[in-house]
Amino acid sequence: MNEQLQPVFAIEKIYVKDLSVEIPNAPNIFLERDTPEINMQLGGKNQSIDEGLYEVLLTVTVTAKIKDKIMFLVEVQQAGIFRIRNLSDEEIDPVLGIGCPNILFPYLREVVSDIVTRAGFPPVILSPVNFEAVYHQKKAETNQN
Repeated sequence: MNEQLQPVFAIEKIYVKDLSVEIPNAPNIFLERDTPEINMQLGGKNQSIDEGLYEVLLTVTVTAKIKDKIMFLVEVQQAGIFRIRNLSDEEIDPVLGIGCPNILFPYLREVVSDIVTRAGFPPVILSPVNFEAVYHQKKAETNQN
């Protein structure tokens, strides 16, 4: 019975947890012809929801402005439930901080593009994110404190 347990990683569910679109200056904003300034803020977190089950959440806020007028504001929370077993805490941390966000990001990107288009604007395609670099930067900042 000296058998090593094999690591387990499975995607249980991928879903949109929250979604909102605001167009505070409609309908006049649709008459603007200037190119908007797009600002994106991305965050992530994870939590254990049961033994071996984790929820990973990516949150993005995309704001488009023309001069001082908000064209639109989109907020999306893309989530996933992942089954992860037979890994040490040191091994689980990068899976939750790098691997799972890499799986969720294409879904988040599609939701943002789709909802902006449905709101009547040209699609916004989010640039790829290097979650490995983000993970290591957060680790470095945590170790400094």
